[in-house]
Amino acid sequence: MIGKIDHIEIEVSDADEMAEFMEKLGYEQLRETEHHGTSYEYVPADGEGPLFEIHTVSGEEVPGINHIAFGVDDIEAITDQLEAEDVDSIVGPYDVDKTGRTITNFRDPDGNRFQVVSDDEDAAGDDA
Repeated sequence: MIGKIDHIEIEVSDADEMAEFMEKLGYEQLRETEHHGTSYEYVPADGEGPLFEIHTVSGEEVPGINHIAFGVDDIEAITDQLEAEDVDSIVGPYDVDKTGRTITNFRDPDGNRFQVVSDDEDAAGDDA
């Protein structure tokens, strides 16, 4: 059903400071977007591991992991399956123009947010 981690979103007190820290760990900046204000995406230099999306907290947010996202090929089918399994708080799928992705959010029994994500070019037949 769901397997590979696509990305982990971390909310931090200072995105620029965290970006510098990620570079010290050997991560490379993939891109900068305007998602959640200024957001950075970092990937391991060796290509092994998930992407980290980093942005500065705002409003009622607090620093920490916002969500873990899993890459999927058929987001419509996965969303339907989550609904059939009676998974809580499903929202989506919907397009996020700033990242070029289609996502569905859902929550585990403790309220932690998870996400399935499909890149727009991968979602050609899916509500993209």
